[in-house]
Amino acid sequence: MNSTDAELIAMLAEPRQKAAAFSSIVRLYQERIYWHIRKMVLSHEDSNDVMQNTFMKAWNGIENFRGDSLISTWLYRIATNETLTFLTSKRMKNLQLMDDEESLMFQNLKADSFFDGNDAEQKLQEAILTLPEKQRLVFNMKYFEDITYEEMEKILGTSVGALKASYHFAVKKVERFLESE
Repeated sequence: MNSTDAELIAMLAEPRQKAAAFSSIVRLYQERIYWHIRKMVLSHEDSNDVMQNTFMKAWNGIENFRGDSLISTWLYRIATNETLTFLTSKRMKNLQLMDDEESLMFQNLKADSFFDGNDAEQKLQEAILTLPEKQRLVFNMKYFEDITYEEMEKILGTSVGALKASYHFAVKKVERFLESE
């Protein structure tokens, strides 16, 4: 555990410092958590909503944080669960086939004024959208965020071997998609 986490955990244990400690946690991690969510959700507005839900869940569950993992690991786990819940809910509301959902998400990304990607970035995002949800999550965490497999294991509750295989298959699928374009 790093010294920042240790200091924040100590502050969280003090009732008078709890709110200040949590504000520090939000400031320290909000950008990383936002981009973690955004890579899966794609829409800026939806990403902000999911991020707010993440931090509300974290605040409401702060007493349950045991300090046996990094604060970032705990937040990534909450953000990942909130993201998957959001995507499932969105899919159920739209009652569309997965291919239609991916197409809709990609169209929303292209229309998003906060997305300034060039053609190569758009093609990569389109390729990533063809991946199954869990593979997409692992790919994004490894490729974009450079999270170690050991850290992903803690966040996702999946073995390192399964995560490596998932990433390998995701990379192959992305490569095939980009080669076919």
